[in-house]
Amino acid sequence: MFRVALWTSHQDLHGVLITMAYPPSLRLVACLLNISEGRNRTIVESIANAAVNFSSTSKRNYLECHSTVLNIFSDYDYNRSVITIAASVDDIEESVFRACEVAYKEIDLERHAGGHPRLGSVDLVPIHTITSSVSLEECGEIAISLGNRLVNSIKGTSVFLFGHADRPLLRGLVQRRKAVNWYNGKNGMDFSQVGWDLGPPPSPRYGCTGIGAIPYVTNCNVTIDCQDLVFGKEIAKSIRSSTSSGLAGVQSMAFEHEGRIEIACNVEASAELSSDGNFQYTSSEEIESRVKELAALRDIKLYGTKLVGFTPDEAYRRAVKALSEGNATAWKHSEYRM
Repeated sequence: MFRVALWTSHQDLHGVLITMAYPPSLRLVACLLNISEGRNRTIVESIANAAVNFSSTSKRNYLECHSTVLNIFSDYDYNRSVITIAASVDDIEESVFRACEVAYKEIDLERHAGGHPRLGSVDLVPIHTITSSVSLEECGEIAISLGNRLVNSIKGTSVFLFGHADRPLLRGLVQRRKAVNWYNGKNGMDFSQVGWDLGPPPSPRYGCTGIGAIPYVTNCNVTIDCQDLVFGKEIAKSIRSSTSSGLAGVQSMAFEHEGRIEIACNVEASAELSSDGNFQYTSSEEIESRVKELAALRDIKLYGTKLVGFTPDEAYRRAVKALSEGNATAWKHSEYRM
């Protein structure tokens, strides 16, 4: 288990402890926006630009811009992108709404094909707190407001809610995905079998979008050098937090990816932010080590490991830097894989 104090210090790449002060009024939120497009760079970048190209009347409190896109990760084989948006708590809804507005316009789910399950042209909209002064309850209120705004503004769109937006049950993402049939999401699916909470019944054009509020999630994908999907699923099951041998906070699936098998992991913080701003979560090194150990039982080697976006401390640090410097397009100076 890796423990990090997000708000007071971090270690740089050389292991040097660096103290970071921030004003108590700085209240930041992130969204790891998942869209069903990973092959058309123009479309992906137009969605990212929409997240930052709007006017805001909110008080910025030491910030030089109201929102920033920290990173874009696009996967051609999955035909899917994750856009990391950070903003003040007062601006995150508008930022994500603008991005979704363009995504719904540009992405026709009926024409989508890829190797990753999906249910919507805008597939997933998780709202995460990245400062201790913002609660998950507040993030849930933002998510509910955003969901209602989207279905009322963009006719034909549908939403299911999860986490602290799913009131009063507060069901997690995996539970809600199972309930709405997300894991069977693919080209040509029967949308009459799809569940939803807001808007009209899901349609083939837009599908259904998951919107919610959960602790910050890091995506860690480990690829093993084989084509045995059944074995990959065995590994994914073994490392899930829901099993006795699993890793804390890890939700994992196995997919065929670029001729090999990828163990795709969502790594959720094991607890909400404490009063001193600490997260605990399983590190990518722990995940890689466990997958390597299990793969070795069949004499299979690792091919590679990649992080989608940032760890919680990186997201916070990069958000503060970009917003305080007025760098709304920070992703242009970040690693960008397409």
